[in-house]
Amino acid sequence: MKRPKLKKASKRVSCSQRYKIQKKVREHHRKLKKEAGKKGVGKRAKKDLGVPNIAPFKEEVLREAEQRKLKVEEEKEKRKKEKIDERAKRKKERDAPRSESENPKTKKARMDTDEKEVSKKSAIKTYTKQFLCSEINTVIDQSDVILEVLDARDPLGYRCPQLEEAVLTRPGNKKLLLVLTKIDLVPQENVEKWIQCLEKEFPVVAFKASTQLVDKTVQEKKRRFPDSLDKSRASLCFGNACLFALLESYQATSKPEGTLKVGVVGFPNVGKSSLVNTMKGIRACNAGVKRGITKTMQDVFIQKNLKLYDSPGIVASPSNPPASMALRSLQVEEGEEKALEAVRTLLKQCDKVQVMLQYNIPDYRNSLEFITLLAKKRGYLMKGGVANMEQSANTFLDDWTGAKLSYHCRVEGLSLPPYLSETVVTENKKGLNLLKLQTGNEATLQGVKYPNKASSISLISKGPTAGLLSPTNVVQKPVPKPREEVKELEVLNRESGPVEDTKDVQKTANKNKNNKVQFQSVPVGTSPNNDTYDFNTDFK
Repeated sequence: MKRPKLKKASKRVSCSQRYKIQKKVREHHRKLKKEAGKKGVGKRAKKDLGVPNIAPFKEEVLREAEQRKLKVEEEKEKRKKEKIDERAKRKKERDAPRSESENPKTKKARMDTDEKEVSKKSAIKTYTKQFLCSEINTVIDQSDVILEVLDARDPLGYRCPQLEEAVLTRPGNKKLLLVLTKIDLVPQENVEKWIQCLEKEFPVVAFKASTQLVDKTVQEKKRRFPDSLDKSRASLCFGNACLFALLESYQATSKPEGTLKVGVVGFPNVGKSSLVNTMKGIRACNAGVKRGITKTMQDVFIQKNLKLYDSPGIVASPSNPPASMALRSLQVEEGEEKALEAVRTLLKQCDKVQVMLQYNIPDYRNSLEFITLLAKKRGYLMKGGVANMEQSANTFLDDWTGAKLSYHCRVEGLSLPPYLSETVVTENKKGLNLLKLQTGNEATLQGVKYPNKASSISLISKGPTAGLLSPTNVVQKPVPKPREEVKELEVLNRESGPVEDTKDVQKTANKNKNNKVQFQSVPVGTSPNNDTYDFNTDFK
């Protein structure tokens, strides 16, 4: 409190408050000392006892020690001089006048922009459809056994006839196996029927990949805590041992001394990288919900004599029906098709009641209303509470392509395609232990937890999807030209009839824009009521 007639306030405090402060200060100092003792700070350095008198050649040892000290000091002085010289040079360079062309900052900026442009161009070149086709062809050529990965929700739709024909016609007696992934999202009866149907053509392996694999460093950390093991549904994998035993037995018979090379191929987001990761036991390849993550071929050694090749997704042909293109192509990711259009095509193929029950959404009239209801349900809202249509459409597509939504297709009786015959089928199955495969599939089917058929959406399959394997067949679409506004074109069409040339359209549009609003003058006394307002007084 500031006393009257005094410039400064009193610093006197009660004794109890002063003692409290002193006590806290003591405790704080004690804490700091403790922490310093743990870290080893503040401890006195041990005194150098030197060379004892009894030691032989004492004088020579002391001389060597002095020479070492002198050398260290000389090196320090040299470093100091070099630093001083460098600083002087920098100062001279800064002070000297320079033109813009000689300025290092402008040069560096130009170099950075050039490098960025080059990297962009190279990325565009490498990740084209032709490049992806060539990568798949290299995987087929280098591998001895090829695993065609199929989604168990629609195995027929995920088959590529062009791929199967290319594998069977290539030299080297290559084996082709079908791997049914995501079997935990399909009813058990449907999976068993599909396996029986596909076994007539190629050997089939039932597989459920683990989607929660981590890197090597994270795995080592988890080993320290054995109690904290992940026993969730996503972390479990089935069919791994069966596939491994089948490949190992074939390697022992066909290549007892060499390494067996296995290629993993299929359409985007079917589970190729997840299969490689589960076989390895760690996250060796990058995998996720987004389609088209794998852009190049990746080789992973599972064992000394077993090597897996991860490949990018097969490029779907534009001649396929829109429903199969929405699920198995990268049109949405590449910007060739909007996500809303893909959602519309998928909703047409499904039962409306099943979709409403699956997403817990009320009745909707069209796909646009469904997307808005889904956005409000999930909380995808923009500023002002407006539904984020694009985000909700992308999440709907991710549910269908990723390992989340449960849907199934009806099993139909298949006839052998023209590139397959009974002799080709028997030759393809030679050397493979089919009894082991059958027992392994039975064990996997017993261990997996399946969804109820009532909770699964039934989808109409559109048959095998045609793919592009030769880079010459891939046709790049031209960039669309910018169009005039729809409203302006409608107005022009009404006024002047059909428009023949774009230049005429632009001229007429500019005329309409330049024309000002004109009001016709009307005499004031003509109207029956005298209280009318004359607008011509304001617009002259």
